[in-house]
Amino acid sequence: MHNFDGLTMFVSNTAATGVVDASTRLRFSQRGDRVFARYAGGCVTHGWLVGRIAGEQLAFRYAQQEDGDGIHAGTSVCDIIRCDDGRLRLIEHFTWSTRPGAGVNVFDEVLSERGPATS
Repeated sequence: MHNFDGLTMFVSNTAATGVVDASTRLRFSQRGDRVFARYAGGCVTHGWLVGRIAGEQLAFRYAQQEDGDGIHAGTSVCDIIRCDDGRLRLIEHFTWSTRPGAGVNVFDEVLSERGPATS
């Protein structure tokens, strides 16, 4: 099983229907197959996700407060990839539940920022 505990990721590619960007940082914690993260950056002032790992996929629900646009939420299924340099990458397939749209984002591990997890 992949270990996301203490992992920090950034958004390396975002969909046209997404609101995260390269300044967005996601900080993960993990207990067994349960994964949690807080995130912010881009248009997102506060974001939370909670989900489970099953094999090579991470499925989660997310909710986020955005600059001047209230709170939005949705669901995601991510393919977990181990890059040649050892970093974890998530290919996120998301669907909004609070507004129209869906898309694909890519999250990459920031190696220099792995540290204690935040719950």
